[in-house]
Amino acid sequence: MTSSDTRIRVEPGSFRDPANRVFHAGDQVLRGLGPQAARDWQALAASDFFTALLAEGKVCGTEPVDAAVLPGWTAVLRHERIPFVSHPYEWSFGMLRDAALLHLEILRRALPAGFTTKDGSAYNLQWRGVRPVFIDVGSFAPLTDGEPWAGYRQFCQTLLYPLLLQAHLGVDFQPWLRARVDGVEPDQMRRLFRGARRLLPGVLTHVHLHGAMQERHARSSTTDVRAQLRAAGYSRDLALATVRGIEKLVRRLERRDEPSHWVDYQRTCSYTAQDRAEKEHFVTTAVTAAGRPGLVLDLGANDGRYARIAARHAATVVAVEQDPAVVDALYRALRAEGEQRILPLVMDLADPSPGGGWRGVERAAFADRARADVVLALAVVHHLAIGRNVPLAQVLDQLVAHVRPGGRLVVEFVHPEDVMARRLLANKPDGLFPDYRRDEFERLLAARCRVERHRELPSGTRTLYQVVVGG
Repeated sequence: MTSSDTRIRVEPGSFRDPANRVFHAGDQVLRGLGPQAARDWQALAASDFFTALLAEGKVCGTEPVDAAVLPGWTAVLRHERIPFVSHPYEWSFGMLRDAALLHLEILRRALPAGFTTKDGSAYNLQWRGVRPVFIDVGSFAPLTDGEPWAGYRQFCQTLLYPLLLQAHLGVDFQPWLRARVDGVEPDQMRRLFRGARRLLPGVLTHVHLHGAMQERHARSSTTDVRAQLRAAGYSRDLALATVRGIEKLVRRLERRDEPSHWVDYQRTCSYTAQDRAEKEHFVTTAVTAAGRPGLVLDLGANDGRYARIAARHAATVVAVEQDPAVVDALYRALRAEGEQRILPLVMDLADPSPGGGWRGVERAAFADRARADVVLALAVVHHLAIGRNVPLAQVLDQLVAHVRPGGRLVVEFVHPEDVMARRLLANKPDGLFPDYRRDEFERLLAARCRVERHRELPSGTRTLYQVVVGG
């Protein structure tokens, strides 16, 4: 593999398990296996439970290939490519809970077959639309009776604890997970769940008792801990009962709903029925003009109205919205509809996900992941330019940067006299935004893109633009 299209690149987020590592070769996702990992794979591939998980789509598609493609590795696997890689701090509560439940289901089905998972990280899961999929095939390992689940701490810190924060305290977990790649520490949780809060479901066992056991085991070697557990009668059946208990807890957790203006945005915004119809037609024409785009970004997706339109003509749509409650409502609605092409994500466009983890590249920044064939930026510009004080030129620079060369941007300019713009301007000092004008917006847009068409909506206070970026 010597051509530029098929050069082998190491996946920056795959290095913590020396037994196997993920690589990219063109559009292929490859996993190199060392000697022990290769033996574990042979046993795993022959097991009925794993074959069933693959058939059900709960584990990413995996097949062995010629080991010569990755010199130095004993065996090589090829995985399906996930349409869009996201991070747990970009998921809603319902998404994180469903990811946790899939992780537990896989472990519950692995244990009776004599397998376990070596870790329990939320990063072991990705999404096909709104369906979670387990991607870390290298995490499976033969089970040794008497040993606890090695991934329990990771599961608590990256999945269970964030869910408890949201369900019991109404605290959005996204900033906590974004701040630390290893998740929320038990000592942080103990400080938040004192007094009567200790008795909330799951807290006493998985926060306080877990933390106390960690402190005690920190003074013992791993071998000593395993010996103590075997002596105490820790068995496969007990491990299975523990997993089932955690599953029951997670299923009972619900998002604590807080009032959100954006949940009712489509009802309370200033669009008329004619405006909405014209906008839907404009978006449909723009997306279909791109053929069948592989990826569409809907930035500021709200309830997903336009993401759904795009999904009729695109392979994958990533619907980005700042409000976690709105994203959770959209996720639940898409699940109920059986929609498989839309991935909803929580993100503030004025503060998008940066690179994180080891050396800042273990978890790729949103800007490095999100290059689309079509980008929808509807009713977004005024929120960034007026609401967040981002210069208009820089707003357009960011939107254009998300479009692949030759791709299209559909952007809406809300005129200063529009009721929504006036609401934002009412909270700002007079004269702060002299450049927020339609003529200046059009000048900046034309300097960056080729404008194919534009359409002023019937209300007369909003204009849509379809432009081609580069290419």
